[in-house]
Amino acid sequence: MRQALFFDIDGTILSEKTKEIPKSTFYALLKAKEKGHLLFVNTGRTRCTLPSKITEMPFDGFLCGCGIFLTYGDEIFYKKNLPSVRADAIAKMALECRIDGVFEGIEDVYFSKRTSRFQEIEDLRTKMKKRGLGQKRYLEEGRCLYDKMYVMTDGKSDNESFFQFIERDMDIIDREYGAYECVPKGCSKATAIQMVLDKFGFSREQSFVFGDSANDLPMFRYAGHAIAMEKHSPALDPYTEFVTKAVEEDGIEYAMKRFGLI
Repeated sequence: MRQALFFDIDGTILSEKTKEIPKSTFYALLKAKEKGHLLFVNTGRTRCTLPSKITEMPFDGFLCGCGIFLTYGDEIFYKKNLPSVRADAIAKMALECRIDGVFEGIEDVYFSKRTSRFQEIEDLRTKMKKRGLGQKRYLEEGRCLYDKMYVMTDGKSDNESFFQFIERDMDIIDREYGAYECVPKGCSKATAIQMVLDKFGFSREQSFVFGDSANDLPMFRYAGHAIAMEKHSPALDPYTEFVTKAVEEDGIEYAMKRFGLI
């Protein structure tokens, strides 16, 4: 029977140690596709931040931004945008509340023009700059076309005021250790899966998800079968059917064989 397979990127398909995709993963995906299964990336990354090594893999589609931009082949079958006026207001409020991050759109990403006190954000800025992203406009200038945010907070941040300000527009995903992912209300990795299953007439039992982090929780709760990587957030444990090996130890191939997908 055909199944629909959904994969997180970082720490699942792409090793966070080697920054590479194991050859075993590539061949496992090819075998799964030959058997007629549908393969989707299901990621918190927006479309413009997908690395070429991912887009060149044999996936049938890309579910980006925690369910805000969904593609199958060349078809865009769902897109959710944050109104520009509201986006400007949210960016301004983030700056006032001393909350910093990367504000992600389909075509580009945006940062504050000031140097962040969070090294992770500066590392992301450097990484995006190498790819030609995050250079056209700063948040302070307004008119930044973003739809979701990855933000960092600490004791200097006014989390309460900021999250109250955005709660009517956005759902807030706690990524732990002061990091949060904020996506348009009603969108998640689970809604992305549901739309794919509805599109192709699959049942939830025909869905398999592979992930490792807290933002994978919605798809772990929703899918028929949930596989966590060896190193994963404890938040996934109550919904995990199977814990596979590490990415670098051919964990994807191992799990796919375990479930008879290849």
